[in-house]
Amino acid sequence: MSMSRAARKWLILSLVTVAALVAAAALAWWLFIGRLQPYPSQVTLRANEIQERILSFDSHIDIQPTFGRAGNEANKDGRTQFDLVKAARGRLSGAALTLWAWPEFWNGANGPHRPTPGFVEAARHELETRYRIITGIARDFPNQAGIAYTPADFKRLAHEGKFAIVISMLNAYPLGDDVAALDDWAARGMRIFGFSYVANNAWADSSRPMPFFGDSPDEHGGLSPLGRQAVQRLNDLGVVIDVSHMSSQALEQVVQLSRAPIIASHSSVRGLVDLQRNLTDKELRLIRDTGGVVQIPGFSSYLKPFSDETLDKINQMRAGFGLPKVQNLSQASMPADPVFSIWPEKKFGEYAGALYAILDEDPRAMLKDFGDAIEYAVKKIGIDHVGISSDFNDGGGVIGWENVGDTRNVTAELIQRGYSEQDIAKLWGGNFLRVWEQVQQAGSQKPAAASQ
Repeated sequence: MSMSRAARKWLILSLVTVAALVAAAALAWWLFIGRLQPYPSQVTLRANEIQERILSFDSHIDIQPTFGRAGNEANKDGRTQFDLVKAARGRLSGAALTLWAWPEFWNGANGPHRPTPGFVEAARHELETRYRIITGIARDFPNQAGIAYTPADFKRLAHEGKFAIVISMLNAYPLGDDVAALDDWAARGMRIFGFSYVANNAWADSSRPMPFFGDSPDEHGGLSPLGRQAVQRLNDLGVVIDVSHMSSQALEQVVQLSRAPIIASHSSVRGLVDLQRNLTDKELRLIRDTGGVVQIPGFSSYLKPFSDETLDKINQMRAGFGLPKVQNLSQASMPADPVFSIWPEKKFGEYAGALYAILDEDPRAMLKDFGDAIEYAVKKIGIDHVGISSDFNDGGGVIGWENVGDTRNVTAELIQRGYSEQDIAKLWGGNFLRVWEQVQQAGSQKPAAASQ
């Protein structure tokens, strides 16, 4: 039967429409289903099996002051990137939950890094708030979680099917100039201590000094005398020293002074992304040579450089503030220009808000970028000296690893890259547990279980 010209045209258009719909459906499947299952089924199956067998440890998760309140309960699948439900779904054995506080907003009245009693007290209050929340998880849900005071505790809790909490502290600022406070916090369960955060403090220089806080680079020349005392005291107490956020000079001095292995709990590699916050190859080797571990974080801007579009937006924004174009990624990622030391707080706040709004829109890293950083570190310092952290609840998270429930996807990425189960076990917790054991053995005073 012959077909009219109009009918043929209609049929062709119909076929084209159907083909377009099929293509759109295939694309939708790829974007939606493919994202949910980014790895071949056999890789996913093996990742699930491995995750059931190994001990997995995330060395840096922040706890927000609102955690545990209505809507953010520890035993419910809530809005934050960590809770006990997500941890069980991802088969994450345990994590370092971190006590931290912001530095003082310096106004010039006291000179650089002279903490005022009021600000130090406020920072201590932040620590106490987070401590109550973290210890409250174990207290309120004893069948699901517990505090690990030793590596043996960690293993026991994991084998009991409970989430093992390791208490860490980041930023010495709230301790003022009291080295003896380390003894108090060790007695309360702190097992990892990091000297620095954003901005220098009385103990050590930061990798990100903040002029607005009165900082200048390498102000102490690394560690202050207070910081040097603290290294010895932490060694005595059997507390793991964390050098993330430290300046290069401070890190090198910790290496020289410490008689026990050290870690970087959440630091990536400068060989891939040239940020001051990341570690140079030399720093990677220094940590390795103590017997320590570099824990690579799933933090997007540490894993991939900012896009050209993002850098253009930052430079346009800076022009509006009368500032020159950024010279490097570190300057782009932080409000750290020297001129900020004389800016009023309102203007500085406007700049910081505009900067972070732009950075939030930068395309995020993927698990492949995270795997690249792991692989870089392994090639530089060996499989026995690399570990994993997320930095969840303070900017961490990459596509494919959005929260602790996605832990298995990290394992799948490692399988995809050819890592054996033994090596995956080292990366996910074995290396850190070895370091922790060595640190406690080197301590002349073993920290006791905390009295809460």
